[in-house]
Amino acid sequence: MYKILSKRTLGPQVREYVIEAPEVARVAKAGQFIVLRLHEKGERIPLTIVETDSTTGGVTLVVQEVGKSTREMGDRFHGGDSVLDFVGPLGIPSEIEQYGTVICIGGGLGIAPVYPIARELKAAGNTVIGIIGARSKDLLFYEDRMKSVCNELHVMTDDGSKGRKGFTSDALREILSSGQEIARVWAIGPAIMMKVCSEVTREFGVPTIVSLNSVMIDGTGMCGGCRVELGEETKFACVDGPEFDGHKVNFDLLMARQRFYAEEERCALERYLSTQTKKQRVEA
Repeated sequence: MYKILSKRTLGPQVREYVIEAPEVARVAKAGQFIVLRLHEKGERIPLTIVETDSTTGGVTLVVQEVGKSTREMGDRFHGGDSVLDFVGPLGIPSEIEQYGTVICIGGGLGIAPVYPIARELKAAGNTVIGIIGARSKDLLFYEDRMKSVCNELHVMTDDGSKGRKGFTSDALREILSSGQEIARVWAIGPAIMMKVCSEVTREFGVPTIVSLNSVMIDGTGMCGGCRVELGEETKFACVDGPEFDGHKVNFDLLMARQRFYAEEERCALERYLSTQTKKQRVEA
């Protein structure tokens, strides 16, 4: 069992958890992830590692409550509780080198995984330009953390409620159009956002890394659920990634695969919410 050391709300249906897993905390690197299971009947949930603390053994995760399991985690698991399984670190770490000037883009929940990458790139001597964005200011988080690891930070919201109105790709295009030499770009967020950012950087010939959140079950390359198409090759996000060359990813196929179990996920969430409603009525 793995104890939840702390839990806090970052935004609507977005929580930050620190879970005690000292062996993972000791060796995890930026870009890697874990797979957790809440209980014996729970599904396996892949989550990117945001931060680790070797003193407490804490591993920081950010969870968006979009399906049955993540919603259950938000409703029923709090500080002091424990989750059954916590496997990791999984995946290949980010390639951290001294590149020069780099751009790190986080869209929506993608702010969480891009933060440790920006942090390590800055520590390696790079000049880091950060771009974070969300639909509205309520959905933005980690702005202070990103400011602390970026030489400059651009904040974008779809509705203009915080920072500038527009998309992360708009800020990206402006920077690249200015003629500033950019060695590499990391873009993490919804698949459509990564696709658009990759299309922008392709125009300017800037290498671009994306982190793929394809359907994942075991996290060890055995099930094949997380397979992605890169040019003529097929890769598994869990063992070959999660980071890939954004200019090679077939994003249309990725988005289609992400919707593959949408109906089953909807039904599972509805059953869970129905059960919770009945429970609340009985308790009342």
